[in-house]
Amino acid sequence: MAGEPTISPTITYLAAMATASTSTGAAAMAVSGRRNMLAQTLASRRLPEGVAEPGERVPDALAPEVMPFIRAADDVEPFNPRVAFLCRKYAYKKVQRMDPSSIQRGVRQFKTYMSLKLDQDDTQFLVNDAKEIQRFYKHYCDNLIRSSQRTNFDELARYYQVSSALYEVLKDVTNNKVDSEVMKCAKVVEEKSGHFRSYKYNIVPLNFPGSSEAVLELPEIKSAIDAIRNTDGLPKPHMSSMHREGKSIRDLLDWLSLAFGFQNSNVENQRENMILLLANISTRTSGQDGLPLVDTVNDLGEKIFGNYESWCNYLHLSSRIMINYDGALKKQQLMLLHIGLYLLIWGEASNVRFMPECLCYIFHHMANQLNEMVEENYFQPPPGFEEEGSFLKVVIEPIYKVLQKESQRSKGGTAGHSAWRNYDDLNEQFWSEKCFMKLGWPWDLRADFFHQAGRTTRKPKTNFVEVRTFLHLFRSFNRMWVFFILAFQAMLIVSWSSSGSLSGIADVTVFRSVLSVFITAALLNFIKVTLDIMLTIQAWGNMEWTQIIRYLLKFFVAIAWIIILPVTYSSSIKNPSGAGKLLNSWTRNWYNQSVYNVAIVIYMGPNILAALLFLLPQLQNVMECSNSRAFILLMWWIQPRLYLARGMHENILSIFKYVFFWVVLLTCKLAFSFYVEISPMIEPTKFILNQVVGNYEWHEVFPFLPHNLGVVITIWAPIVLVYFMDTQIWYAIFSTVFGGVSGALSHVGEIRTLGMLRVRFKSMPDAFRKCHVATDKEQALDVRSFFCVWNSFINSLREEDFISDREKDILMAPSSSNNLSVVPWPPFLLASKVPTALHMAMTSKEGDVHELIEKIKLDKDRYNAVIECYESLKNIVVSLLLDYNDKKIVHGIDNIVQNSMQNNTLLEDFEMAEIGKVSNTLAKLLQLLKSEPTDGSMERKIVNALQDFMEIITRDFMKDGHGISKDENERKQSFTNLNMNVIKEAVWREQVVRLHLLLTMKDSAMDVPTNLDARRRITFFANSLFMKMPRAPQVHDMISFSVLTPYYNEEVLYSSHELNRKNEDGISILFYLQKIYPDEWKNFLERIGVDSDNEEAVKGCMDDIRIWASYRGQTLARTVRGMMYYRRALELQCYEDMKNNQDLGGDKFARSKAVADIKFTYVVACQLYGVHKASKDSRERGLYENILNLMLTYSALRIAYIDEKEEPLPNGKLEKHYYSVLVKGDDEEVYRIKLPGKPTEVGEGKPNNQNHAIIFTRGEALQAIDMNQDNYLEEAFKMRNLLEEFLIKHGKSKPTILGVREHIFTGSVSSLAWFMSNQETSFVTIGQRVLANPLKVRFHYGHPDVFDRIFHITRGGISKASKVINLSEDIFAGFNSTLRRGNVTHHEYIQLGKGRDVGMNQISNFEAKVANGNGEQTLCRDVYRLGHRFDFYRMLSMYFTTVGFYFNSMVAVLTVYVFLYGRLYLVLSGLEKSILQDSRIKNIKPFENALATQSVFQLGTLLILPMIMEVGLEKGFGKALAEFVMMQLQLAPMFFTFHLGTKTHYYGRTILHGGAKYRGTGRGFVVRHAKFAENYRMYSRSHFVKALELLILLVVYLAYGSSYRSSSLYVYVTVSMWFLVFCWLFAPFVFNPSCFEWHKTVDDWTDWWKWMNNRGGIGLAPEQSWEAWWVSEHEHLKNGTIRSLLLELILSLRLLIYQYGIVYHLHIVHENKSFMIYALSWLVIAIALVSLKVVSLGREKFVTKFQLVFRILKGIVFIVLISLMVLLFVGFDLALSDVGASILAFIPTGWFILLIAQLCGPLFRRLVIEPLRVLCCSCCPGGACRGPCCAKFRQRSGAVLHKVGPWDSIREMARMYEYTMGILIFLPIAVLSWFPFMSEFQTRLLFNQAFSRGLQISRILAGQDGRGAKRE
Repeated sequence: MAGEPTISPTITYLAAMATASTSTGAAAMAVSGRRNMLAQTLASRRLPEGVAEPGERVPDALAPEVMPFIRAADDVEPFNPRVAFLCRKYAYKKVQRMDPSSIQRGVRQFKTYMSLKLDQDDTQFLVNDAKEIQRFYKHYCDNLIRSSQRTNFDELARYYQVSSALYEVLKDVTNNKVDSEVMKCAKVVEEKSGHFRSYKYNIVPLNFPGSSEAVLELPEIKSAIDAIRNTDGLPKPHMSSMHREGKSIRDLLDWLSLAFGFQNSNVENQRENMILLLANISTRTSGQDGLPLVDTVNDLGEKIFGNYESWCNYLHLSSRIMINYDGALKKQQLMLLHIGLYLLIWGEASNVRFMPECLCYIFHHMANQLNEMVEENYFQPPPGFEEEGSFLKVVIEPIYKVLQKESQRSKGGTAGHSAWRNYDDLNEQFWSEKCFMKLGWPWDLRADFFHQAGRTTRKPKTNFVEVRTFLHLFRSFNRMWVFFILAFQAMLIVSWSSSGSLSGIADVTVFRSVLSVFITAALLNFIKVTLDIMLTIQAWGNMEWTQIIRYLLKFFVAIAWIIILPVTYSSSIKNPSGAGKLLNSWTRNWYNQSVYNVAIVIYMGPNILAALLFLLPQLQNVMECSNSRAFILLMWWIQPRLYLARGMHENILSIFKYVFFWVVLLTCKLAFSFYVEISPMIEPTKFILNQVVGNYEWHEVFPFLPHNLGVVITIWAPIVLVYFMDTQIWYAIFSTVFGGVSGALSHVGEIRTLGMLRVRFKSMPDAFRKCHVATDKEQALDVRSFFCVWNSFINSLREEDFISDREKDILMAPSSSNNLSVVPWPPFLLASKVPTALHMAMTSKEGDVHELIEKIKLDKDRYNAVIECYESLKNIVVSLLLDYNDKKIVHGIDNIVQNSMQNNTLLEDFEMAEIGKVSNTLAKLLQLLKSEPTDGSMERKIVNALQDFMEIITRDFMKDGHGISKDENERKQSFTNLNMNVIKEAVWREQVVRLHLLLTMKDSAMDVPTNLDARRRITFFANSLFMKMPRAPQVHDMISFSVLTPYYNEEVLYSSHELNRKNEDGISILFYLQKIYPDEWKNFLERIGVDSDNEEAVKGCMDDIRIWASYRGQTLARTVRGMMYYRRALELQCYEDMKNNQDLGGDKFARSKAVADIKFTYVVACQLYGVHKASKDSRERGLYENILNLMLTYSALRIAYIDEKEEPLPNGKLEKHYYSVLVKGDDEEVYRIKLPGKPTEVGEGKPNNQNHAIIFTRGEALQAIDMNQDNYLEEAFKMRNLLEEFLIKHGKSKPTILGVREHIFTGSVSSLAWFMSNQETSFVTIGQRVLANPLKVRFHYGHPDVFDRIFHITRGGISKASKVINLSEDIFAGFNSTLRRGNVTHHEYIQLGKGRDVGMNQISNFEAKVANGNGEQTLCRDVYRLGHRFDFYRMLSMYFTTVGFYFNSMVAVLTVYVFLYGRLYLVLSGLEKSILQDSRIKNIKPFENALATQSVFQLGTLLILPMIMEVGLEKGFGKALAEFVMMQLQLAPMFFTFHLGTKTHYYGRTILHGGAKYRGTGRGFVVRHAKFAENYRMYSRSHFVKALELLILLVVYLAYGSSYRSSSLYVYVTVSMWFLVFCWLFAPFVFNPSCFEWHKTVDDWTDWWKWMNNRGGIGLAPEQSWEAWWVSEHEHLKNGTIRSLLLELILSLRLLIYQYGIVYHLHIVHENKSFMIYALSWLVIAIALVSLKVVSLGREKFVTKFQLVFRILKGIVFIVLISLMVLLFVGFDLALSDVGASILAFIPTGWFILLIAQLCGPLFRRLVIEPLRVLCCSCCPGGACRGPCCAKFRQRSGAVLHKVGPWDSIREMARMYEYTMGILIFLPIAVLSWFPFMSEFQTRLLFNQAFSRGLQISRILAGQDGRGAKRE
């Protein structure tokens, strides 16, 4: 019947809108299929053009109510337009009712569109509307009911939604007078549709009748479902409890839920999780008859309970997983019960998931209760667990409240770590048997573990205390420090000997002196043991008594050794003997040997034993991991017994590799130190020590200091620092060499150019077969399998606009080659082959057929291309012809050609000189065949071209062609009847395009693709196929995995407003991207079918443009697209697998999607999704909409978020509740799991965001992806190979984390981005290559590593979350994995993309964040345990690649300070003058060479070395050299030297005072100019102050030593330091765009001056006022400890040396060295300060009401000061040079006063106010009160302190210093801005990469638009 509906695929809203739009042209419709999927989704939710602004969305307020009826209209319109009209009419009526006045945004436009649409569709209809819609509805419902069993869930849900909408419209049209038959249908449909409204599922639609999902048909899924549904034999719950809960028992998890009160949503979530785990593991395990999952269940149980079993053994507990049943089915059931119980506990544990041993404790007790129920066969929930949600309330909430309280104690991370317990402290309490006695089960809330109501004292830490001190470096890595200190002492002793060479050690005296190193070792051990006690004493309250005894015993033993060894050593030197006699006494007269030697042997006994065990790593692992009492007692003295850090030793081969690395490195380092740093200094040092103390030019404080020790300390201090630091340099050199060799052996960079690609392309299918094809199917696969993957790869490049349509055709391999006798390789391999062969044929001589063929055959590709062209031409022409006679003519020509070839008469039968004409005519014909047929004239053109072609062949080319047809008339009528339908076939058109390319391609095609990124990806993919990788299994058998991306509120998709908004230079992001990526913009316009000159058409494609721009930024949309390539690759690979398996039938496409569903899951943890959804802010609402669009585009995408709801309590009050929610599709909620509280309040935000969402991930592996990362389709094809690494042993064990390399895709934006890209690339390639092998210390660095999901979710997760200490949360996952005997590897055959910061300030924030993180790592327990439990060589590897790198960076800078302050001491005291002028010192070079090695470090060569090696490997060493030169020209050393200061400042400050925090760097495109004030705020304390201090040091050193020192000597010694000063002062401005444009300079000055003068810091942001910024800069001191504040005070004393030294060099003192001179200088400072105070008080008292008085006061002060100056000049011989010298002297003193003033406040508060508060407050035992009484006391004491102190004067003095600093820095910038060429030079410097790619940056920065018009 006409108009009756049939169930068909959903017609999207996009189609309806496109049909309704009258402005959409045919061309746009033709290319709509090439639009991005996301663009189609966006368009489906927008109004048509012409009705509203382009891109205007359907109003948010209307969408939920109106969209169901519009969708229903779109679906039914093809079958009944009238019903569709009625649906739209009803939608319009609803809009009128909802917003009659069109107040809300977009409503008016929507009404306009709807009214136009209704007027257009409202035609005359003969049948009554009510009857028509009822008839249609009845047929629709009948059809729906009949077909519901054959349709999948999603389609059924859509159809039921349509039926529901239709029924509502029907009731409106009929005025609720519905026919009874229709009402019956409606009731049936309503009953069935109710299931869809209530039922929600994620991946597997379980327990839902009526759907036919392909995933449910998979045998492994069926087996898993059957296994967990087996509840036979379990005790049955009481019907009352089942009725109360309102659910039945369908499977084991329902049974557990009733038993322990788990949430229903948690049960649903873990049911699917468990089914998918079982199903995926079962594909790789064997089963038994009737029990297909028996091995699978055991395997899964071993993985999940690995940590639990280890915990039980550690605590000597009996595991509760005791399955004492005989039947295999019963064992399987009970094991599944225990697995389900653990997963349910884990799924509901929230923040407690970070405490894995706490989960073990909970599981242990609940498993015991489970076992009791099963054994007694009586179902009785434990008390308190009777209701749903009781597990959360009874078990999890108490622990969460403890975590919450401790988090509050941390004061947002500002309190000291020792003041509160973090996750590790609480978790480690479950490492002791005492937890069973203290905590009980259920929880004993009176236990000390929990917080009682009211005030309590601070709880002790557990096992470790994170104290802010640099001494942690010595404590954590004491073996390294002992080694270097003892080596230094030994080398110093040998050098000091008479011979001064290493051979001198044979001398008995020297040898005996060298043995004194053991005394030093004992002293260092005493220091270490003392530190152990001092730094852990706050944890003794929770420590085992055996550990406390161990600490004390070690302390007393250390004291004994520092007494015994010195005493015995002093006795041994009284009995001198030769070395030979000494050796004899050891061997023969052992009883007469020196007591000291015996003491050494005893002292070294444990170390000798440790060395022997080091050679037996397996035995050492057994001893450490054993829980035997005997082994525990044996290991007790060596190391404290901990649950972690046991059995981490590698196998003997791995040990040999990293030992060899370090032995060679240390040998080179010590040899260099001995011969270059130490030995040359010995003779000058001896001479100085033997000289009489020189004549001091100041008042010497220590006049009786013997032997010039001050001079010796001064010259040796920097050398000692360099000695301890330069191992970092040697590591950089050796890691570069070893990494380069390792990379070469791994085939890195073997294919790096298109030429290399063409050479090896034909071997790629074989390489692909070896690593990508299942073993049992090798013989069935050929080049076609590779071509399928290759073509998908090339198509993805086209979709991403990296290549054009023509380039795509050139790169594509044919999809079918069944009719060809040769392998049809991609056209880019055959460029110019056919034209060359044609030229050979044209120039060949008659009769030389054999020679012609042989010449063509010289190039096999050319010969095959000719054959392919001929066969393809024949196939094309024959398939085009319909007439039999026409085909006969073609076959006749073919026969003649074949006969000519067989008879070698080709040149005689054909006129080869005419072959060029044939080729040209054929090219014209093919060009017509390629074109889209638009009208009937096209067929006529093709006929004419075909006739011309055949005529030239038969008349001109063939010498006897007239015989082909019988007569002229017949020939004229030939080739007119063509099969035009064949032109529409894709395969046929592909042949035409390929043939046309082969005929016309020239040598230029060898440069295809031209895009550099496309080249890089193609060559890397090709190269990776030849690298070692595991063979990939079939998709069905692969390891399943998930991807998890944490997201906060970064950009999802750029809006049109953001893209077109211009910055201060008039540049928009869109314009910038068009210039940065001109070829990709051109390809994009070609793809969407828009002419670049048609601006209106371009504007009409704003959705596509938004997506194009977003895919070039660091946006969530880019990340999601990249990760969804995994699913696309799996679907394609699964489809190919099934095509090769002939026994599989059914719908292969649906099956491939189903397999992809169970193998891959993608979850984005959008923490604020719920907030954005409810927000009225336009940006936040836009973020929500964009994320929703991503879900609609990618059906496999899931969004997890934390939802906050206020729910009423019984007393009527509202209480906030928090939920972890998972949504999919059109914001459809799948799971909602209640949380004990807000998870992100307890710790760092990002790890908690990951943790709340991790329960929604699936599979056995988990990839951690940041939202600034990308993926590529070709790399997704290799994911199966990568996951197979989990099944292969790497060293001693299988991996637990697979490291993956990255490509930094932001490197082309600017020179800074290039530097950062190179630095990051070298780290993620050569750096991590060496870390993983040979050093075995690779961790997790926040990169796209793949985790063993089950291993990590049972051991604390994929990050740590304690506030501040785990700021760099990612690396702690690697620490944790290694400490728990995991194995981290690195693999370079697969890569992902990653964005990095591209602007100077962005990069500085990133470097500061990482330095903060490393500072916190230095204090943490993980680093301490790794430093102690690693063997010596792995400990060295870890130190120099983690915190040691930052500490050595700080030492490098500190060396400069020590050197210059030492020189300042020498030059001001006059000692350097006496040394240099002493004729007895012949060689002074060692003094100037002291910083030779650190200068290399300082210049950034350490970072450049690995870059050069990696670029050389991957691009060639010529390219590497060129890039190195280019980096120098672009001032890369300046960039790296500047960030050396960033690392130093933030690392040192973090350890001393804390203040580490997450710093948002921003991920946008940075081409904006940063104002001078912004740079000043950011770098003032970290760089400018330090640089100016060094500048003053260098100036003073130059000024007071120039009279006796040559200038060349000064330059040689200080050139690197001047470079350092220049970098720290001016790098932010050199790398700041437009910094040297005059108008920018003027604007910057005005802005900075306004900021400086804006008084009043209260209530103002630091960006608004200098005072507010000044206060914020010293916030870190308020949280500092007394120890750190005193250290700051001591360091500040260095600034007094200037004044002390310079005042004695003034002319006015007349060489008087009395101490009174120095005292009088302080009188001058006092007068200056009093003058400032007087002026300050005058301003405060008189400036408003008594302006004249204030002016008189200032005049008096001025006159007094001038009078004093005149008096000094006239009466005391003050010289002008003295004025300048005094300024140099008093500037540091003034800064010292400022520093002391800043320290006084916090010190006074700590030393006076806090003790007084404790004494005065009666309600604060132990000082724990935080009540109002103490708050009031603090407030009043702070007010008193503020009034008493001279803080206003200090602030004004500080302001004066800031003015001076700012002017000194700004002045050179202002001068250079006068010269126009400086701006051009800077532009070239910053954007050289862009210039080389044809960009117009100068025009961009000048603010011009694309047409050259000046900005407004």
